[in-house]
Amino acid sequence: MKINNIHHIAIICSDYERSKKFYVEVLGFPIIQETFRDRRNSYKLDLQVGENTQIELFSFPNPPQRPSNPEACGLRHLAFAVDNIEQTVIELQSQGIEVEDIRIDEITGKKFTFFKDPDGLPLEIYEH
Repeated sequence: MKINNIHHIAIICSDYERSKKFYVEVLGFPIIQETFRDRRNSYKLDLQVGENTQIELFSFPNPPQRPSNPEACGLRHLAFAVDNIEQTVIELQSQGIEVEDIRIDEITGKKFTFFKDPDGLPLEIYEH
């Protein structure tokens, strides 16, 4: 078996319009397609991340809360590669996004930091 790459990451949000604005306007991911699924009373928003990856942003009525911060079993966080972490932090902060202090990865020596989406999902930016 050979897996080529990650095709998409699915995220369920509590406030569709707020999360749509965050991922499209703040993070700048282009919309591929937006679909309202009447039977589920649910939106599905496909967003382009780089050349080969997508985020599927879902809304569902009354989704359960995330069990805890990133140390819960399961998906810990999403990490996005950036060219200039300092500039990216400035851009996020100019949009009112709280960003943790920049740290250095002990293993790779690369810079990284974290911020959260509107539902508290931990997101990382990692300078490559």
